Amino acid sequence: MAHVLVVEDDHDVAALLQQILAGIGHDVDVAHDGGAGLAAAYAHHPDMVILDWMMPIKTGVEVCAALRSDPNFDSTRIMMITARSSPQDISRAKTAGADDYFVKPFTPRELRSRVATLLESS
Repeated sequence: MAHVLVVEDDHDVAALLQQILAGIGHDVDVAHDGGAGLAAAYAHHPDMVILDWMMPIKTGVEVCAALRSDPNFDSTRIMMITARSSPQDISRAKTAGADDYFVKPFTPRELRSRVATLLESS
């Protein structure tokens, strides 16, 4: 399966994402702020990064843009999972390089499906 990095400052949401993704066989790392997430991405070069938007140190959009500016992450799939749902927010995340944008709350089934679809597209 894939190596997935979850970058989420809410520890309960991060644990839920980790449990769901590990339950379908993915190797999952977790970081709890944007700075730690960016460092973990550079250290471990995951197949997929799942980012919350609103986090300390760096926002998910800033992390996304930083990864997309590095050609080493061209094949890395990036999914934003956030409560922000306005068309402007979605456009901003897509412009930063997000491959998918997923609005909280989410169901485990939908998460598994969207993660599988993104990983198949890489």
